[in-house]
Amino acid sequence: MPAMLTVLDQLMVIEASLLFLAVGWAIGVRIEIRRQQAAKLAADDIRAEAEHYADSVKKERIQEASDTIDKMRAEAKREAEENRLAQQRTKEELDKRESNLEVKERQLIERERVLANQQGHLDSKEERLSALESELADRNQALSEGESALQASLERQAGMTGEEAKVALFEKIENENRLALARRVRQAELAAKEDAARKARRIITLAIQKYASEQVVESTINVVNLPSEEMKGRIIGREGRNIRLIENLTGVDLIVDDTPETVLLSCFDPVRRELSRRAVEKLVADGRIRPTKIEEVVAASKSELDEMITNAGDKAALEAGVIGLDPELIRMLGRLSFRTSYGQNMLKHSLEVSFLAAQMAAELGADVQVAMRAGLLHDIGKAVTGTMEGPHAIVGGRYCEKYGESPQVVHCVEAHHEDVEQKTIEAMLVQAADAISAARPGARRENVEDYLKRLENIEKIGHSFEGVDQVYAVQAGREVRVFVNPSVVDDLEAARLANKIATRIDEEIKSPGMVLVTVVRESRHQAKVP
Repeated sequence: MPAMLTVLDQLMVIEASLLFLAVGWAIGVRIEIRRQQAAKLAADDIRAEAEHYADSVKKERIQEASDTIDKMRAEAKREAEENRLAQQRTKEELDKRESNLEVKERQLIERERVLANQQGHLDSKEERLSALESELADRNQALSEGESALQASLERQAGMTGEEAKVALFEKIENENRLALARRVRQAELAAKEDAARKARRIITLAIQKYASEQVVESTINVVNLPSEEMKGRIIGREGRNIRLIENLTGVDLIVDDTPETVLLSCFDPVRRELSRRAVEKLVADGRIRPTKIEEVVAASKSELDEMITNAGDKAALEAGVIGLDPELIRMLGRLSFRTSYGQNMLKHSLEVSFLAAQMAAELGADVQVAMRAGLLHDIGKAVTGTMEGPHAIVGGRYCEKYGESPQVVHCVEAHHEDVEQKTIEAMLVQAADAISAARPGARRENVEDYLKRLENIEKIGHSFEGVDQVYAVQAGREVRVFVNPSVVDDLEAARLANKIATRIDEEIKSPGMVLVTVVRESRHQAKVP
């Protein structure tokens, strides 16, 4: 009995399990059916939303296309209207031109009629003149025949020919009036000389009156103002490296003394002095005074100075009215603005000579353009340094010839100091204008010229030795700094070179005191940090 219950229990358990499985399967099937129905509803919603979105997008695209078409139609209408107006204006213009042509045609016809009438009058006058000329020729022939007959009769009566009678008459008159003729010839010569001198004075005075220029005496020292005394220490730098670098790069002596908030720049070459002034003022304004910054500022100042020189040359050529100069000649003209001769600014002097020569050429009927051009370029040789040897007039002539100036201008430049024979009136006028400009009271100062020439000669002596890269005469010529190429000159040769230069200066230059020659030999090596 207990065994039977166990089997029944097991069967009941199995039946319950099967029942549970059937119920679970039925529930799962129902859940799946509901999930599928929910998915279908979601899909229907998505499809409806997509269709609605597609409809809205389609409507927007249709609206945009319609707007674009409307704009294109409006643009087409506007262009058509503009074309119509343009055609109308063109038609009106053509009608106007046609009307003008008709008027001009009528005027030409009337002018042709007038010219035809005038031609008829001229033809009749020409016929009358031909008849008068024929009559006059007949009368001249008759007179000539009468004169010949009369002369033959006189020769027969006098027993000599007409030429013999003329010679005899002249000899008699000359013998009777020899002293009077000599006096008259002398008086005529004196009157001619006085008249020539008077005209020359008038021409020169007129040329000088038409030109008035200021003369500025150049100085060899520039002053740079500092914002504070502390800036002097920055300029000098640690162990003087900053001030030495500035002096080496510019060739100008920087004088830092007890004058409050002031640094003096001393150099005989005004170009170097201007370069140093610009560089120092920029460094002071920036405040960062160190070797790399100094080199950068000096390089930038050199570029600015070159541009300023070119602008000065352009301005001078424009002021003188000289066109077509080669850019190299313009640059050399600009360099003349920094040069002086006996204290007279050479660019202003060249402008003055150009104006005076042109004025005198106009008065005398000479070539004004040649005189003007040669007067402006006559001292260009003074700006050509280290490339040609010889007097500045010859050097300037060669330089002008090299850069396309005419032979007439080249001759005027070469002959203005009579280094070559003067062959044209323009060359003489340029020489006269040069003398007038230089001789005006206050135009020049001789001691400045001697001073500058002495410093230039000192630098030329330094450059004459092999291995020398740069030479600067500083401290008013009391010190000469010579920079040599370290690959060519060793330390021993540098010491010998200093003695050789000092000996040459002592033999060839008259210096007011002791001159110190310093030879600098240095090498620079750089490496980049990766």
